[in-house]
Amino acid sequence: MTEIRPLTPAYPALARSYDADFRVDPAYKDSLPDLQNGPASLIVGARTAIQHVGISNFRLPIRYLVRDGGEITLETSVTGTVSLEADRKGINMSRIMRSFYGHADHAFSLSVLEAALDDYKTDLDALDARIQMRFSYPVRVDSLRSGLSGWQYYDIALEVIDVAGVRLRVMHVDYVYSSTCPCSLELSEHARQTRGRLATPHSQRSVARISLVMDGPERIWFEDVIALCRAAVPTETQVMVKREDEQAFAELNAANPIFVEDAVRAFAGQLIADPRVGDFRVVASHQESLHSHDAVSLLTSGPTFAQASLDPATFAGLRA
Repeated sequence: MTEIRPLTPAYPALARSYDADFRVDPAYKDSLPDLQNGPASLIVGARTAIQHVGISNFRLPIRYLVRDGGEITLETSVTGTVSLEADRKGINMSRIMRSFYGHADHAFSLSVLEAALDDYKTDLDALDARIQMRFSYPVRVDSLRSGLSGWQYYDIALEVIDVAGVRLRVMHVDYVYSSTCPCSLELSEHARQTRGRLATPHSQRSVARISLVMDGPERIWFEDVIALCRAAVPTETQVMVKREDEQAFAELNAANPIFVEDAVRAFAGQLIADPRVGDFRVVASHQESLHSHDAVSLLTSGPTFAQASLDPATFAGLRA
Protein backbone atom coordinates (compact mmCIF):
# COMPACT_ATOMS: atom_id res chain seq x y z
CA MET A 1 0.00 0.00 0.00
CA THR A 2 1.39 3.40 -0.95
CA GLU A 3 1.97 5.72 1.97
CA ILE A 4 0.21 9.05 1.65
CA ARG A 5 2.27 11.91 3.03
CA PRO A 6 0.96 15.35 3.83
CA LEU A 7 1.66 18.02 1.23
CA THR A 8 4.69 20.25 1.81
CA PRO A 9 3.60 23.73 2.86
CA ALA A 10 3.66 26.13 -0.05
CA TYR A 11 6.94 28.08 -0.45
CA PRO A 12 6.26 31.73 0.27
CA ALA A 13 5.60 33.81 -2.82
CA LEU A 14 8.62 36.08 -3.32
CA ALA A 15 8.93 39.01 -5.68
CA ARG A 16 11.01 38.16 -8.75
CA SER A 17 11.64 41.71 -9.94
CA TYR A 18 14.63 43.88 -9.05
CA ASP A 19 13.69 46.66 -6.64
CA ALA A 20 15.58 49.63 -8.10
CA ASP A 21 13.95 52.05 -5.66
CA PHE A 22 15.04 50.28 -2.48
CA ARG A 23 17.46 52.31 -0.35
CA VAL A 24 19.62 50.94 2.45
CA ASP A 25 19.31 52.81 5.74
CA PRO A 26 21.66 52.33 8.73
CA ALA A 27 19.25 49.99 10.53
CA TYR A 28 18.89 47.71 7.50
CA LYS A 29 22.65 47.72 6.95
CA ASP A 30 23.22 46.69 10.58
CA SER A 31 20.80 43.80 10.12
CA LEU A 32 22.78 42.25 7.23
CA PRO A 33 24.58 38.98 8.12
CA ASP A 34 28.39 39.16 8.18
CA LEU A 35 29.77 35.62 8.28
CA GLN A 36 33.39 36.65 7.65
CA ASN A 37 33.41 38.45 10.99
CA GLY A 38 31.57 35.64 12.73
CA PRO A 39 32.76 33.81 15.84
CA ALA A 40 35.70 31.39 15.86
CA SER A 41 33.22 28.51 16.15
CA LEU A 42 32.46 29.00 12.43
CA ILE A 43 36.06 28.33 11.37
CA VAL A 44 36.31 25.41 8.93
CA GLY A 45 39.28 23.05 9.24
CA ALA A 46 42.41 23.69 11.28
CA ARG A 47 42.28 26.68 13.57
CA THR A 48 45.61 28.04 12.44
CA ALA A 49 46.99 31.33 11.16
CA ILE A 50 46.91 32.14 7.44
CA GLN A 51 49.86 34.03 5.97
CA HIS A 52 48.07 35.39 2.87
CA VAL A 53 44.37 36.02 2.29
CA GLY A 54 42.94 38.70 0.05
CA ILE A 55 42.18 39.51 -3.58
CA SER A 56 44.15 39.08 -6.79
CA ASN A 57 44.00 40.65 -10.24
CA PHE A 58 41.71 43.59 -9.66
CA ARG A 59 42.60 46.02 -12.40
CA LEU A 60 42.65 49.76 -12.72
CA PRO A 61 44.62 52.47 -14.54
CA ILE A 62 47.62 53.80 -12.61
CA ARG A 63 49.82 56.77 -13.54
CA TYR A 64 53.56 56.05 -13.38
CA LEU A 65 56.39 58.57 -13.50
CA VAL A 66 58.90 58.18 -16.33
CA ARG A 67 62.60 58.58 -15.54
CA ASP A 68 63.13 61.26 -18.20
CA GLY A 69 60.10 63.30 -17.12
CA GLY A 70 56.34 63.10 -17.46
CA GLU A 71 54.12 60.15 -16.67
CA ILE A 72 52.33 57.28 -18.36
CA THR A 73 49.02 55.60 -17.52
CA LEU A 74 49.07 51.79 -17.59
CA GLU A 75 46.49 49.11 -16.85
CA THR A 76 47.68 47.53 -13.62
CA SER A 77 46.75 44.26 -11.96
CA VAL A 78 46.78 44.50 -8.17
CA THR A 79 47.02 41.76 -5.58
CA GLY A 80 46.42 42.67 -1.96
CA THR A 81 46.66 40.28 0.97
CA VAL A 82 46.86 40.33 4.76
CA SER A 83 47.61 37.76 7.41
CA LEU A 84 44.77 36.22 9.37
CA GLU A 85 45.11 35.17 12.99
CA ALA A 86 44.15 31.64 14.02
CA ASP A 87 41.03 32.66 15.97
CA ARG A 88 39.51 34.85 13.24
CA LYS A 89 37.03 33.47 10.72
CA GLY A 90 37.89 35.73 7.76
CA ILE A 91 38.27 39.23 6.36
CA ASN A 92 36.09 41.69 4.45
CA MET A 93 37.98 41.52 1.16
CA SER A 94 36.27 44.52 -0.40
CA ARG A 95 38.06 46.72 2.14
CA ILE A 96 41.38 45.98 0.41
CA MET A 97 40.03 47.30 -2.89
CA ARG A 98 38.37 50.31 -1.25
CA SER A 99 41.59 51.20 0.57
CA PHE A 100 43.59 50.97 -2.66
CA TYR A 101 41.07 53.02 -4.62
CA GLY A 102 41.48 55.77 -2.05
CA HIS A 103 45.03 56.29 -3.39
CA ALA A 104 44.64 55.20 -7.03
CA ASP A 105 44.19 58.72 -8.42
CA HIS A 106 47.66 59.79 -7.25
CA ALA A 107 50.63 59.39 -9.58
CA PHE A 108 52.36 56.22 -8.46
CA SER A 109 55.20 56.37 -5.97
CA LEU A 110 56.35 53.95 -3.32
CA SER A 111 55.04 56.33 -0.65
CA VAL A 112 51.55 56.17 -2.21
CA LEU A 113 51.75 52.37 -2.30
CA GLU A 114 52.85 52.24 1.32
CA ALA A 115 50.02 54.58 2.34
CA ALA A 116 47.50 52.22 0.69
CA LEU A 117 49.13 49.30 2.52
CA ASP A 118 48.89 51.13 5.84
CA ASP A 119 45.21 51.87 5.24
CA TYR A 120 44.04 48.35 4.55
CA LYS A 121 46.28 46.90 7.24
CA THR A 122 44.49 49.23 9.67
CA ASP A 123 41.04 48.67 8.14
CA LEU A 124 41.38 44.89 8.47
CA ASP A 125 43.22 44.96 11.82
CA ALA A 126 45.95 42.73 10.37
CA LEU A 127 49.47 42.10 11.62
CA ASP A 128 51.02 41.65 8.15
CA ALA A 129 50.02 43.04 4.77
CA ARG A 130 51.25 43.00 1.18
CA ILE A 131 50.49 44.73 -2.11
CA GLN A 132 51.71 43.65 -5.53
CA MET A 133 51.16 45.63 -8.74
CA ARG A 134 51.80 44.06 -12.18
CA PHE A 135 51.90 45.88 -15.50
CA SER A 136 53.60 45.94 -18.89
CA TYR A 137 55.95 48.91 -19.21
CA PRO A 138 56.72 50.32 -22.71
CA VAL A 139 60.14 51.70 -23.64
CA ARG A 140 61.07 53.08 -27.06
CA VAL A 141 64.07 51.11 -28.33
CA ASP A 142 66.30 51.93 -31.31
CA SER A 143 67.20 49.32 -33.91
CA LEU A 144 70.85 48.28 -34.15
CA ARG A 145 71.79 49.90 -37.49
CA SER A 146 68.80 51.02 -39.57
CA GLY A 147 67.81 54.05 -37.49
CA LEU A 148 64.30 52.70 -36.85
CA SER A 149 62.74 52.39 -33.40
CA GLY A 150 59.83 50.58 -31.80
CA TRP A 151 58.17 49.87 -28.47
CA GLN A 152 59.62 47.11 -26.30
CA TYR A 153 57.37 45.95 -23.44
CA TYR A 154 58.71 44.76 -20.07
CA ASP A 155 56.60 42.79 -17.60
CA ILE A 156 57.18 44.46 -14.23
CA ALA A 157 55.80 43.84 -10.74
CA LEU A 158 56.21 45.97 -7.64
CA GLU A 159 55.64 44.76 -4.11
CA VAL A 160 55.47 46.37 -0.71
CA ILE A 161 55.58 43.75 2.04
CA ASP A 162 55.03 44.40 5.76
CA VAL A 163 55.73 41.38 7.97
CA ALA A 164 56.06 41.75 11.74
CA GLY A 165 56.69 45.47 11.31
CA VAL A 166 59.55 44.98 8.85
CA ARG A 167 58.86 46.54 5.46
CA LEU A 168 60.38 45.48 2.14
CA ARG A 169 60.09 47.13 -1.27
CA VAL A 170 60.64 44.69 -4.14
CA MET A 171 60.78 45.05 -7.93
CA HIS A 172 60.52 42.21 -10.45
CA VAL A 173 61.48 42.74 -14.11
CA ASP A 174 61.30 40.21 -16.96
CA TYR A 175 64.01 40.64 -19.59
CA VAL A 176 63.84 38.74 -22.90
CA TYR A 177 67.04 38.09 -24.84
CA SER A 178 68.70 35.79 -27.34
CA SER A 179 71.23 33.24 -26.10
CA THR A 180 73.74 31.70 -28.49
CA CYS A 181 75.25 28.46 -27.19
CA PRO A 182 79.05 28.87 -26.83
CA CYS A 183 79.60 25.15 -27.42
CA SER A 184 77.49 25.17 -30.58
CA LEU A 185 79.33 28.27 -31.81
CA GLU A 186 82.74 26.61 -31.41
CA LEU A 187 81.55 23.38 -33.06
CA SER A 188 80.17 25.35 -36.02
CA GLU A 189 83.48 27.18 -36.46
CA HIS A 190 85.31 23.85 -36.23
CA ALA A 191 83.21 22.46 -39.09
CA ARG A 192 83.95 25.53 -41.20
CA GLN A 193 87.68 25.55 -40.54
CA THR A 194 88.49 21.82 -40.68
CA ARG A 195 85.98 20.54 -43.23
CA GLY A 196 84.76 23.62 -45.13
CA ARG A 197 81.20 22.89 -44.03
CA LEU A 198 78.62 25.63 -43.51
CA ALA A 199 77.26 25.35 -39.99
CA THR A 200 75.27 27.65 -37.71
CA PRO A 201 75.28 27.69 -33.92
CA HIS A 202 71.93 27.30 -32.19
CA SER A 203 70.43 30.21 -30.31
CA GLN A 204 67.06 30.70 -28.71
CA ARG A 205 64.76 33.24 -27.18
CA SER A 206 65.48 33.35 -23.46
CA VAL A 207 64.05 35.13 -20.45
CA ALA A 208 65.32 36.18 -17.04
CA ARG A 209 63.25 37.41 -14.13
CA ILE A 210 65.21 39.84 -11.99
CA SER A 211 63.82 40.31 -8.47
CA LEU A 212 65.47 42.86 -6.22
CA VAL A 213 64.97 44.59 -2.91
CA MET A 214 65.06 48.35 -3.40
CA ASP A 215 67.58 49.44 -0.80
CA GLY A 216 68.62 52.86 0.42
CA PRO A 217 67.14 56.32 -0.11
CA GLU A 218 68.03 56.77 -3.79
CA ARG A 219 65.36 55.76 -6.27
CA ILE A 220 65.96 52.98 -8.77
CA TRP A 221 63.83 53.50 -11.87
CA PHE A 222 62.35 50.83 -14.11
CA GLU A 223 64.60 52.13 -16.88
CA ASP A 224 67.64 51.70 -14.60
CA VAL A 225 66.93 47.98 -14.10
CA ILE A 226 66.34 47.52 -17.83
CA ALA A 227 69.68 49.23 -18.56
CA LEU A 228 71.33 46.99 -15.97
CA CYS A 229 69.97 43.93 -17.79
CA ARG A 230 71.23 45.18 -21.15
CA ALA A 231 74.66 45.81 -19.70
CA ALA A 232 74.78 42.24 -18.38
CA VAL A 233 73.38 40.52 -21.49
CA PRO A 234 73.30 42.87 -24.52
CA THR A 235 71.51 40.47 -26.88
CA GLU A 236 68.01 41.75 -26.09
CA THR A 237 65.38 40.72 -28.63
CA GLN A 238 64.68 43.39 -31.25
CA VAL A 239 61.52 45.31 -32.17
CA MET A 240 62.14 46.91 -35.59
CA VAL A 241 64.42 44.91 -37.89
CA LYS A 242 65.70 45.48 -41.45
CA ARG A 243 68.40 43.37 -43.14
CA GLU A 244 71.23 45.44 -41.71
CA ASP A 245 69.73 45.01 -38.23
CA GLU A 246 69.39 41.26 -38.65
CA GLN A 247 73.04 41.04 -39.69
CA ALA A 248 74.04 43.19 -36.73
CA PHE A 249 72.04 40.96 -34.37
CA ALA A 250 73.85 37.89 -35.71
CA GLU A 251 77.18 39.62 -35.04
CA LEU A 252 76.05 40.72 -31.57
CA ASN A 253 75.07 37.14 -30.68
CA ALA A 254 78.39 35.79 -31.94
CA ALA A 255 80.21 38.37 -29.82
CA ASN A 256 78.24 37.38 -26.71
CA PRO A 257 77.69 33.59 -26.62
CA ILE A 258 76.23 32.61 -23.28
CA PHE A 259 75.21 29.55 -21.26
CA VAL A 260 72.37 29.92 -18.77
CA GLU A 261 74.92 29.75 -15.92
CA ASP A 262 76.80 32.65 -17.51
CA ALA A 263 73.60 34.64 -17.83
CA VAL A 264 72.56 34.53 -14.16
CA ARG A 265 76.11 35.40 -13.07
CA ALA A 266 76.27 38.30 -15.53
CA PHE A 267 73.01 39.72 -14.14
CA ALA A 268 74.27 39.16 -10.59
CA GLY A 269 77.47 41.08 -11.33
CA GLN A 270 75.47 44.14 -12.33
CA LEU A 271 73.12 43.87 -9.35
CA ILE A 272 75.95 43.53 -6.84
CA ALA A 273 77.60 46.67 -8.23
CA ASP A 274 74.48 48.85 -7.77
CA PRO A 275 74.22 50.34 -4.24
CA ARG A 276 70.45 50.75 -4.63
CA VAL A 277 70.00 46.97 -4.80
CA GLY A 278 69.81 44.83 -1.67
CA ASP A 279 68.95 41.13 -1.74
CA PHE A 280 68.14 39.76 -5.17
CA ARG A 281 67.14 36.71 -7.17
CA VAL A 282 67.79 35.88 -10.83
CA VAL A 283 65.81 33.12 -12.54
CA ALA A 284 66.70 32.39 -16.18
CA SER A 285 65.32 30.04 -18.80
CA HIS A 286 66.98 29.37 -22.17
CA GLN A 287 64.20 27.80 -24.22
CA GLU A 288 66.32 25.52 -26.32
CA SER A 289 66.15 25.15 -30.08
CA LEU A 290 68.53 22.15 -29.94
CA HIS A 291 66.75 20.22 -27.18
CA SER A 292 63.12 19.55 -26.45
CA HIS A 293 63.68 20.86 -22.91
CA ASP A 294 64.80 24.20 -21.46
CA ALA A 295 68.07 25.08 -19.75
CA VAL A 296 67.36 26.86 -16.45
CA SER A 297 69.22 28.45 -13.57
CA LEU A 298 68.42 30.27 -10.32
CA LEU A 299 70.80 32.46 -8.30
CA THR A 300 69.96 34.30 -5.08
CA SER A 301 71.79 36.72 -2.81
CA GLY A 302 70.67 37.40 0.75
CA PRO A 303 67.92 35.88 2.91
CA THR A 304 64.90 37.53 1.24
CA PHE A 305 64.80 35.13 -1.72
CA ALA A 306 66.62 32.13 -0.24
CA GLN A 307 64.69 28.92 -0.85
CA ALA A 308 65.24 25.20 -0.46
CA SER A 309 62.13 24.07 -2.34
CA LEU A 310 61.15 25.30 -5.80
CA ASP A 311 57.58 26.16 -6.67
CA PRO A 312 56.61 23.82 -9.54
CA ALA A 313 55.89 26.88 -11.71
CA THR A 314 59.21 28.63 -11.00
CA PHE A 315 60.63 27.94 -14.44
CA ALA A 316 57.40 27.08 -16.26
CA GLY A 317 56.20 30.62 -15.56
CA LEU A 318 59.09 32.07 -17.57
CA ARG A 319 57.92 32.08 -21.17
CA ALA A 320 59.76 34.20 -23.68
